[in-house]
Amino acid sequence: QELFSQAYGRFEARIRIPSGRGLWPAFWLLGDNIKSVGWPSCGEIDIMENIGKELSTVHGTIHGPGYSAAKGISSAYVIPDGQRFADDFHVFAVEWEPKAIRFYVDGDLYATRTPEDLPTGAQWVYEHPFFILLNLAVGGNWPGPPDATTSFPASMLVDYVRVYQRSNTQGASNSGR
Repeated sequence: QELFSQAYGRFEARIRIPSGRGLWPAFWLLGDNIKSVGWPSCGEIDIMENIGKELSTVHGTIHGPGYSAAKGISSAYVIPDGQRFADDFHVFAVEWEPKAIRFYVDGDLYATRTPEDLPTGAQWVYEHPFFILLNLAVGGNWPGPPDATTSFPASMLVDYVRVYQRSNTQGASNSGR
């Protein structure tokens, strides 16, 4: 927050997430106007969230006024062939345009969100800059508490974070880290 924000483009990170009941790794974006309008009016784009007991599933979600918290608009991606996300690095990304947000895992498009997906009367709040967050939470309503099977210390390993923006003449270009 207050170090980097951008509206639109491709936001991606190569991450190896941990597994374990009660762990909640996430790579997400939050509207940089949060101090003036609050949450969820600022908007939130969860590029990747995992609850550690779901070994092969990550979630991509948008939150805004009228569709936040448990009512966020979400899609799950299940990695093929019984793989586990904790076993290797994976690239999680969104491509964000004025009226569309596309979610990817390892280059596979698995969800697209547009204003048409919102509840009747809800506002599309993705037309201003957002900043990046990466975190590993422990516990909470969604993942529940850790238990005796959860290994500590737990680590979410981030190889890189990249942000691209579309140029008018050359397609996508790297705009910073």
